[in-house]
This record gives sequence, structure tokens and C-alpha cells, in this order.
Amino acid sequence: MSHSEVTRPTLSDALTERMLDLIRQGGHRPGDRLPSTRELSQRFAVTTPTLREALRRLEATGAIEMRHGSGIYVGAAIERVVLPNPNVRQIHGEQLLDLLDARILIEPPLAAKAALNKQGIELRPLLDQAAQYLHGRDTELAEVNLDFHRSVARAAGNGVLAEVVDSLLTVHASEQREILRLFDDRRRDYEEHLAILEAIVAGDPQSAGELMKAHLLDVKTVIEQRM
Repeated sequence: MSHSEVTRPTLSDALTERMLDLIRQGGHRPGDRLPSTRELSQRFAVTTPTLREALRRLEATGAIEMRHGSGIYVGAAIERVVLPNPNVRQIHGEQLLDLLDARILIEPPLAAKAALNKQGIELRPLLDQAAQYLHGRDTELAEVNLDFHRSVARAAGNGVLAEVVDSLLTVHASEQREILRLFDDRRRDYEEHLAILEAIVAGDPQSAGELMKAHLLDVKTVIEQRM
């Protein structure tokens, strides 16, 4: 084993940490532009290839974003506690049911908490949008439906659990589209979302939780039958 094989990962680890320190101590926010690769190489006294290795690692977790021809920016995921795994391949069968079981455990209490907080404000425009996509615009409809579930989780006020829900939905976005295809009842899906929204707006945690659970169980039952 050569000397460089031993030291490079360690150097890359240290560089990754120093980049994160630079972002935090500089008070940088998501979307802020960072110094150029050349400037960073000089600041940290490393070669450009070594720096790029650390930057690629940070980009893989969404901590930074490298825009070709534009520069290096702080990524949207810089402050996340829970990250979706970008390497997960498509899931099928039992794993798809496990995904729904996870959502059935997590999302109903979050809907109930959202109702306690009476946080239905940003949900209604999403459902107005969904109503326009019910006839033949499945890609847009799937995305708005996922955003509805993300928004309910955020409205509960627990940032970590909102990230858990977001991660489940992000990693398995293609499976969520498959669920929509198998569920194949866009109107019922929309009406169930609407009922959840009304319970949240009315500040009725019991109804909001029960309706969310019934909605996800409904979907799971259909998927089980289709499989």
C-alpha cells in the first residue's frame, strides 16, 4: 500500500470538515455562493484534485452544489439531520409494503399534531393544484400529492420527523408514482387528502390522524391486492 493510499482519505476527511467549518463560521445559508476551487485550494494549501474529492463528497450529501460554469454554492441539505440515500435502487414487493407500513406508523400522528397546531395554510393551494391534474397529468399529480404529505409533516412542527417523511418520499419517488398507477383512483385519493386538510384546518387532531391512517391503509390494501 502506497503512502498516498493511506493519507488521501484522511486528508479528504479533514478537508470535508474544514469546508463545513468555513460554511458554518461564515454564516453561509443555502444558495450562498462559496469561494472558487482555486481560492479554496490556496486557502487550504491542497492541490485542486484533492479539493475536488472533498467537494464531491459534500455534493453527494447535498451540503454543497457545484454548478457548471457558475461556481460552488451552499446546498439545501446543509442543515438536514436525516438524509435520503441517493444510491437506493427501485424497490418492489415486500419492500414496497414496508415503505407504506413506515408511513402508516409515522404520518397519522404528524397529521394529528398539524391539526393541534391548526397549520393548514399552505395545504389548500396544493390540493387546488392537484384538482387541475386529476385528468391525465400523472407526473405533476404524483409530485403535488407527495408535496401534500411533506407539508402535513412539516406542519406538525417536528423538523426531524418532517425530514424522515421527506426522505421516505424522496428516495422512493418512482415507487410513489407506481403506487399512484396501481391505486388508480385519483378522485378518491384527492378526496381523502381534502378530508385530511379539512380536519387539520378545523383543529381536530383525532379526525386528522384517523383520516391519514385510513388513507394510507386504503392505498396499502389496493397495492396488496394488485400485487
